[in-house]
Amino acid sequence: MKKSELFFSALRVPVDYIMVFLAGLMAYYLRFSDFVQDIRPVLQEQERQFLLQGFVELLLVVSAFVVLVFAIEGLYDIRSTKRFFLESFRVLKAVALSTMILIILIFLNPDWFASRFVILTGAALSIAFVTSARLALSLLQEYLLISRAIGTYRLLLVGVGGFCSAIKKNIEFNKRSGYKIVGHIKEVDIERIERIKKMRGIDEIIQCSPEISRNELAKLKDYAMHNRVVFKYVPTLLQTANFEMQIFLGEPVIEIKNTPLDGWGKINKRIFDIIGATVGITLFSPIMLIAALATWLDSGRPVIFLNRRVGHKREFDLYKFRYMKKEYCHGKQFSNEHNQKALNYLAELIKNQSIKKGPLYKIKDDPRKTKVGAFLERFSIDELPQFFNVLKGNMSLVGPRPHQPIEVEKYADYQRRVLTIKPGITGMAQVSGRSDLKFEDEVRLDIFYIENWSLWGDVKIILKTIPALLKKRKN
Repeated sequence: MKKSELFFSALRVPVDYIMVFLAGLMAYYLRFSDFVQDIRPVLQEQERQFLLQGFVELLLVVSAFVVLVFAIEGLYDIRSTKRFFLESFRVLKAVALSTMILIILIFLNPDWFASRFVILTGAALSIAFVTSARLALSLLQEYLLISRAIGTYRLLLVGVGGFCSAIKKNIEFNKRSGYKIVGHIKEVDIERIERIKKMRGIDEIIQCSPEISRNELAKLKDYAMHNRVVFKYVPTLLQTANFEMQIFLGEPVIEIKNTPLDGWGKINKRIFDIIGATVGITLFSPIMLIAALATWLDSGRPVIFLNRRVGHKREFDLYKFRYMKKEYCHGKQFSNEHNQKALNYLAELIKNQSIKKGPLYKIKDDPRKTKVGAFLERFSIDELPQFFNVLKGNMSLVGPRPHQPIEVEKYADYQRRVLTIKPGITGMAQVSGRSDLKFEDEVRLDIFYIENWSLWGDVKIILKTIPALLKKRKN
């Protein structure tokens, strides 16, 4: 833990105390100011007789109580960077809780203090003062981090692959991350790591290759533990990040959690899907009408084609605007002979023009697309009819991508984990890389989503989908 983090975290305690105290003091002066007296004169003898000295003595105790509630609510967690809006919400929540408790106590003993104006105004001013002071401290801490590198974590990356590249790119782009990469080695080499540590220093090590052997991982972990270096690693697809320690018949055991999408989680997600799909259809109906008309004028009917996909361990028809020429489409609305010809041509394209490895395929310069269809696919307009799939219940707003049966047949056993929940219109893979993401990385992200699902997580993925759609895909 950096000294600067400890300093600023400790500094927040007295600063919060002072801000709450000043807020209460200002509320007191406002209550007895001429301006407020003209609007709401003091009527209770108790308020007139409440001297400033007695109020200050009470306020010193109340301020300490509010800071104690802040601590219970986790407002003094040590972090180098904090999200201002999230922290402001937590301040508001803690002040509201403190105010509620104080009102209950005063109700039980009115002799302490009876001015509701001072209590409520003091609470509002406390939120404003505390958040302003915390923002100022955060800006100062951020300035020292960026300009003086005070509080920067020196990071060593070990391994190869997309995850390492993504970390490097994010840190180089975001100077506020609080990290500086001091080295990147492809494999575990303790002697080389020790040299880097002596020359540049190491605060954290991230092992970012899921394929690393267990022995190498243990060796790296032991080095980090012995040198008091924070160690993080990317779990393999056979590992899980979602577990719980329990006592079973007097013995400690680890229970692997499957997904929060059970029980109420499943119910809440379905309600969210129905509402979201209804809103989506309403908002995008003009675009869908234009897309349908453009497709019909460009290449006739059908405007919608049913693309067979696999999701939640069963096949279903996924609705899409037809972006391919009719002779190359395949689905149940076409004859068996037509489908066979289209699939044979697809197999030929996969063999000669696919730029993806593994179970999935992606055709470079796909000759099957119409002019209108290429535009619709470029901005994912062709996928808008999937809102109706969500209403039917065979898809969700957020989830793993639904793949075709010919792709799913090539899945390894562990990759079939992504079929245990409903597929989604969008998901972690789409906002992280869209069609340019490697399949192994896509599966890893989808499994993480399954194990760590939350409704708020779905909202954030949906909000991130819009800029991801505008990002140009690689061919």
